[in-house]
Amino acid sequence: MENVEEVWAKIKEKLELRITSVSYSLWINPIKPLSMTDEELVLVAQSTSAKNQILRNFLDRILECFGELTEGKTIKITVLDPNEEIEYLEKNMKNTKEKEKTEEKSPFLEKFTFDNFVVGKSNQFVYAAARTVAEHPGERYNPLFIYGGVGLGKTHLLHAIGNYIHESYPTLKVEYATIRQFTNDYVNSLMSSSKTKSLLDFRGKYGNVDVLLVDDIQFISNKKETQEEFFHIFNDLIMNNKQVIICSDRPPKEIETLEERLRSRFVSGLIHDIQSPDIETRLAILRKKSQLEKYYAEEEVLNYIAERVDTNIRELEGKLREVYFLATLSGKKVATMEEARESFSNSEVVDTKETLTPEMIINTVCDYFNVSYKDIVGKKKTKEIVEPRMYAIYLIYDLLGLPLDNIGELFGGRDHTTIMHSRNKITEELKSNKKTKTIIDEIKNQFKND
Repeated sequence: MENVEEVWAKIKEKLELRITSVSYSLWINPIKPLSMTDEELVLVAQSTSAKNQILRNFLDRILECFGELTEGKTIKITVLDPNEEIEYLEKNMKNTKEKEKTEEKSPFLEKFTFDNFVVGKSNQFVYAAARTVAEHPGERYNPLFIYGGVGLGKTHLLHAIGNYIHESYPTLKVEYATIRQFTNDYVNSLMSSSKTKSLLDFRGKYGNVDVLLVDDIQFISNKKETQEEFFHIFNDLIMNNKQVIICSDRPPKEIETLEERLRSRFVSGLIHDIQSPDIETRLAILRKKSQLEKYYAEEEVLNYIAERVDTNIRELEGKLREVYFLATLSGKKVATMEEARESFSNSEVVDTKETLTPEMIINTVCDYFNVSYKDIVGKKKTKEIVEPRMYAIYLIYDLLGLPLDNIGELFGGRDHTTIMHSRNKITEELKSNKKTKTIIDEIKNQFKND
């Protein structure tokens, strides 16, 4: 449809032929077209009396002309006086801003919701706390401090809180970051040529929010200036009843070199841990993952995996993905015990937590591809180096379950998004590329042989 000015100009042409020149000059020509949708045409008269004249004497003719232009389409005609125009514009601007806020792309992963979080004895209390905070931000459990080992669901809960608030309270401003992102933003603000403005922008980003979610807070240790900045932002938010949720792999008392005043702020709210899931919860997680990802497997397979993987959820789901992948390679639509046994026989590297280190994995990858340790963790971006680097990143994540930020530190301080890209690329290739699977299996066998 044409814009409102074009439509109104054509209506005026028709009206000029149907009414006296005096009426046209006095009442029609001064009308200002304001807006138009499929249902409504909004016009503005030059005064209240002019509005009344138009509604009494010319409304039917305006509708008639519009119908002729649109082959009989009907529309609502709204005529405003100047005061009503101001009110209309203010209301429309407010509605537009609220709509833009509602439709703004969420920074949180869609798959991490409360509905997809499997609740068991190991996490039922922290789940209840997270749900309460999401439903009543700033009112209960502030701050909320969640801690637990790698792959137990802390990040899932953070994103679930964020997704719930984004959907239920669209006007609230929510900010999520890892402490590494927070630190990088702070350092960049100090290095900017316009330092004062950049620092103000940084404090505005994290301080002018209704909800702040921070992951991996343990990495704030040994960063004195970052702790100082975080303390003031944290303090201001709490004092203004803004919700703060923090995740860590350990409780505040075990975070080394953490300033005592910051530690005391963390323990002033609710602190709760996520424990390793029991076998019933592990089985429920596998069933949920199988349903969501369509990793079809026999019930016996799910029980088999649940009994043998008791470390963390990430490893549990990874094993299900591997078993189903082996089934698809054999042309099966449902994974059976044959694939389950093969998977565990291929990847049981004794106890990886006890026998492997990231450095051992990197060295093994270097030997396999005949590249140097210095190059693989350095800045080189040639294909001969990038490919081994991606395999090393994937294996460290797969075998040790280290957080992406930690892996990034091992590879020259690379950003977690770069690490995520490498991990995801190998993960995707494992689904369809036999060569990739062969390389992974051969490197893993090196660990067993050692």
